[in-house]
Amino acid sequence: MTGLIPGPSRLLRAGMGTAALGLLLIYHSVDTVPADGSVPGQAAPPAATAPADAGAAGAAGAAVGPAPAAPVPAAAPLKRSKPTRLRIPQINVDAPFTELTLNPSGQLNAPPPEDKNLVGWYADGVSPGERGASVVAGHVDTSKGPAVFLLLSLMLPGNKVEVQRADGTVAVFAVDAVETFAKDAFPDQRVYGKTPDAQLRLITCGGTYDKKRKDYLDNVVVFAHLESSRPA
Repeated sequence: MTGLIPGPSRLLRAGMGTAALGLLLIYHSVDTVPADGSVPGQAAPPAATAPADAGAAGAAGAAVGPAPAAPVPAAAPLKRSKPTRLRIPQINVDAPFTELTLNPSGQLNAPPPEDKNLVGWYADGVSPGERGASVVAGHVDTSKGPAVFLLLSLMLPGNKVEVQRADGTVAVFAVDAVETFAKDAFPDQRVYGKTPDAQLRLITCGGTYDKKRKDYLDNVVVFAHLESSRPA
């Protein structure tokens, strides 16, 4: 892979500097692989099951556990501030941020593949904690082996995601859902569209690795909302 994230350049450019579409069409591809097409590191982690599956199981007569607790209301959005570090205790993520940029064609460049413990955000998009859908992207693996978002698909609703920010605050997000989408049927508007509050999207690759395409066939997306904030 070239290290670029495919996406309509017109839409990416239209979203620059606005909260209307967050980062628009960025993570349709996020991982780099060796030139021979082999799968780097270990096999891709299992894809997370979408919440709709649980409902289908219940309708089929399978045992259904207690109803989940009511979600914590969203906190008031924060002012814009650059993210500096991402922490997700449940999957042992503790990583610095890098700013993602556009190439001359309007495609978003992926995080540098040589650093396995690094996440990226589009600096002209919504910062984590601001009103809108802020998108954080990371590799599931690289040519050097497993990477920062290897276990992203294993997250569960209610898990916490902490984003340390340059203004001295920590934005705490609560996970609402973890879903897997085929890259050729990615729900752009749902992932990147307007939101009434501060939300977060964590995105990486998942599913089956296609050696011919040198890419994974799916994207794993974690949907979360701002639950609270505190001093760092």
